[in-house]
Amino acid sequence: MNNTFFKFIKVFRKREGLTQKQVAGKIGISRPSYIALEQGKRELNLSEAEKLVDIFGISIEDFFSGNIQDINKYKQMIFAFLRNSFANGEKIPKTKLAKFLYLADFGWYYDHFESMSGMRYRKIQYGPVPDAYFQVVDELYEDGKLNIEMTKEGAMLISQTKSGEREEVNLLNNAEKKLIQDISKKWKDKRTSEIVDFTHNQLPYKLCSDREIIPYALITQEDPKYVY
Repeated sequence: MNNTFFKFIKVFRKREGLTQKQVAGKIGISRPSYIALEQGKRELNLSEAEKLVDIFGISIEDFFSGNIQDINKYKQMIFAFLRNSFANGEKIPKTKLAKFLYLADFGWYYDHFESMSGMRYRKIQYGPVPDAYFQVVDELYEDGKLNIEMTKEGAMLISQTKSGEREEVNLLNNAEKKLIQDISKKWKDKRTSEIVDFTHNQLPYKLCSDREIIPYALITQEDPKYVY
């Protein structure tokens, strides 16, 4: 079996707050054998891999790619965009916000070969979006951190509540915040249809099939002026 897992297994374990001994016990091997897994000195069999993805709560694809979806950071990206683009209670269309987040993740990957949040984007009719996007927005709404208003035309408009305005964005470094600011500045006054057209014409979207997860690496083939 592919042994590139060892580059990421320690990261997944630490994210869950588990010790080497605890994980070893859960998958039924000795601690020294598990340490050998983390060091890439021992092969991982399918049964062990299946147990590990259950422990870490990830897909087998994410496990071997090292893709870590950081929901908390993704939420902070939402608040960062709302503050940069639509301050003082202004509202942003839900679809447009989804595109902002996509451009930030893929734009960051273009320069750093890793995404900002690690979210997995899927090709759907209205553009690339993570499966979790709708759940995250609903959760923040239920927690009283976002307002959602429906227009007569059926569009959803999102804004921060007073509680949302107090949310931290400390998981984002200064360079990430700068990219969010740049994307906000470019697209703030554009219509939602314009940013949808832009993302639909990018290579990552055009090269994938409907409902397919979009590989981040595709953005590296894009012309620099069309990254965001």
